[in-house]
Amino acid sequence: MAKNPTFDSKMFLATIDGGRTISSYAKNAIIFSQGDRADAVFYIQRGKVKIVVTSEQGKEAVVGILGVDEFLGEGCLIGQPLRLATATAMTESTVMRVEKAEMIRVLHEEPGFGEMFTAHLLTRKSRVEEDLVDQLFNSSEKRLARTLLLLANFGKEGRPEPITTKISQEMLAEIIGTTRPRVNFFMNKFRKLGFIEYNGDLAVHSSLLSVVLRD
Repeated sequence: MAKNPTFDSKMFLATIDGGRTISSYAKNAIIFSQGDRADAVFYIQRGKVKIVVTSEQGKEAVVGILGVDEFLGEGCLIGQPLRLATATAMTESTVMRVEKAEMIRVLHEEPGFGEMFTAHLLTRKSRVEEDLVDQLFNSSEKRLARTLLLLANFGKEGRPEPITTKISQEMLAEIIGTTRPRVNFFMNKFRKLGFIEYNGDLAVHSSLLSVVLRD
């Protein structure tokens, strides 16, 4: 299929049209809930979103934190009838909802958009694999360091960004699979070593990477 030179993926994901709507969410607002009908894909224009799975016993686990230019809810494209997790805005967020039929249409008709979306899926798959390896083989100290670097978008622009999202030590403990006291211990250690600092926002320095790379 020939590429449509006039099609702009960014413009498609920024404008309201058939099958596409944009909504603003306050902090802690739910975008979709576990068990809801899976009938659309969502694209984050602004903010951060956490993905939480709840067991039948009521135990919750944070399985992902997503930011700007990332998709969520794409399971509907492979026939997933219901949402397997709850998506909640961690900050004030702006999210586009693309109906399943419209998403399938543009994936079929616009190869450029398909390439972008495939790159997103491959990046997400790679991150999930890294998370699994992290949980299986790395210490909670390394897992915390890696999580902080990811939250600071380390690698996207070559240096970490301040973490303006208020994320509690309890949530960090959920993400890395440890206890809050352990997170508190390592956070204090990182601060004393100059790897992070608190100044209203949490600043993560590139030197924290040494914890991740350490044998």
